[in-house]
Amino acid sequence: MLIRSALPDDAGRILEIYSYYVENTAITFEIDVPSPDEFKKRITKTLARYPYLVLEKDGRIEGYAYAGVFYDRAAYDHSCEVTIYLDRNSHGKGYGRLLYGELEKELKARGIINLYACIADPVVEDEHLTSNSEQFHAHLGYVKNGEFHKCGYKFGRWYNMIYMEKIIGEHY
Repeated sequence: MLIRSALPDDAGRILEIYSYYVENTAITFEIDVPSPDEFKKRITKTLARYPYLVLEKDGRIEGYAYAGVFYDRAAYDHSCEVTIYLDRNSHGKGYGRLLYGELEKELKARGIINLYACIADPVVEDEHLTSNSEQFHAHLGYVKNGEFHKCGYKFGRWYNMIYMEKIIGEHY
């Protein structure tokens, strides 16, 4: 098992993982799968400021996690938003914990203190969305601190969005 920084050339496999969630779930509120070129640009843009990590098993990327701007104002420079996706067949193997663990180490070394996860949350669980992401984040120490009601519409249904927070350093 290897966790390493993503490369723009990893976009094809990362997009393959992400496309499943766009097309089949409400985990992401993105409706259309981005083009490979667009996804490569997203990776490059993220890497200019934040870590973007992939987990490989036997040379194959099984998941990825990255950080992004929480809010683009200087006062927020010690905070960021985190995102994680695993191959749909790689859940329950500890990969998410490993990826987030490495991401937290890198972010802490860069002076990040507050982590925020923006999570799609079902009004009622259905075949497109469960509360698994909220439970996963809670298991890793994230605390729910905000909820937006019926703000995402996908598959002919309304979904909520929640924010969860984790503090990984001391505020000075």
